[in-house]
Amino acid sequence: MRPSGLRYYESVGLLPSAERAAGRRVYPVATVRRIALIKMAQRAGFTLAEIRALLDTDGDRGTTRQWRALAESKLPELDLFIRQTQMLRDAVADCLACGCMNFDTCGLLAEDGPGAAQPRG
Repeated sequence: MRPSGLRYYESVGLLPSAERAAGRRVYPVATVRRIALIKMAQRAGFTLAEIRALLDTDGDRGTTRQWRALAESKLPELDLFIRQTQMLRDAVADCLACGCMNFDTCGLLAEDGPGAAQPRG
């Protein structure tokens, strides 16, 4: 991760200020894990405000309830993200199997091809 990103995370309160050694930031293992969690949550579609809310739990009941409500409200979005990502993965695999290497001309992915979305209902 770029130093500017780490400084930004510090400035918005997602990370504690880092210790410095020889002019360089030094992060403990817990902070490195926190950075990985932040990046994973961003990839899953969480906003920085949502991530901050998830990370800012201190164990009191009110905060725990807020965390639970946010996490539960995010599950349907995560399920949708997983389904869409799986569909993209399947499309890439189909394109590789076809051999054409181009989504625009892939016969399997054409509007009327075998990989076309089937109407539901």
